[in-house]
Amino acid sequence: MIPKLVRLSRSAPKDRPLAWDTYWAGIRATGAAGEVLWDSGTDQEFLSYKEVLLRHLDPELPVVDIGCGHGSFSRALAGLFPEVIGVDVSAHAVNRAEDESAEFRNVRFQVRDMTAPGAEKDLPREANVFIRGVLHVLGAADQAALAENLRLLVGQRGSVFLAETNFQGNPVEYVSHLGATSRSIPAPLERAIRGLPMPGRFGPEERSRALPPTAWQLVEDGPVAIETNPATGISGQGRVPGYYAVLRPRT
Repeated sequence: MIPKLVRLSRSAPKDRPLAWDTYWAGIRATGAAGEVLWDSGTDQEFLSYKEVLLRHLDPELPVVDIGCGHGSFSRALAGLFPEVIGVDVSAHAVNRAEDESAEFRNVRFQVRDMTAPGAEKDLPREANVFIRGVLHVLGAADQAALAENLRLLVGQRGSVFLAETNFQGNPVEYVSHLGATSRSIPAPLERAIRGLPMPGRFGPEERSRALPPTAWQLVEDGPVAIETNPATGISGQGRVPGYYAVLRPRT
């Protein structure tokens, strides 16, 4: 399987924003019957976060959904917060999010690379932040840049909620867990391998490096299940071990 994975991954653009925009440009359908690997088409994963969000994030503040993709979590957050701003590096993702969220009056979307210097400007001051599945696909330098923008964005009252893939095996074990075999690879998984940066994992150790305790207070953390597209139809195969944390910047 390794030679096939190497061959597929060679086609992914090296430029991160280009890779994500090219990926979203080719997506024709979302949800459980769609082509997005990390979209289960249900609210099961969000419901596992809901109590944590209500417990720790100020409900009077807006929330910025970083790496919003087609906006599924932005729409879920709209029921908990007065305003949701979904941001994504891909214009094609934002266009799809706007189309799928037309009925939501307190949700809006912007094209924005949150690892860029000054990316927090023109966003609400004193905001909550929701990040799902972004940090584990960023290198160390981009993680550090994102963390600095988060610090400026949340201010004195906001909090950061993050949820990331934390699969402990190697890449072959990971794709096998998601249904790949030596004979076939589920279409949503193959599309991601062909077009996107190779993911890593993000757990407590990675969080301590990207958001160090000297700068960030850890409020709560723990394991969580990341729901992916049920491409294989095998029960449990679409659930990936993950990690969540709630943090606030130290003053």
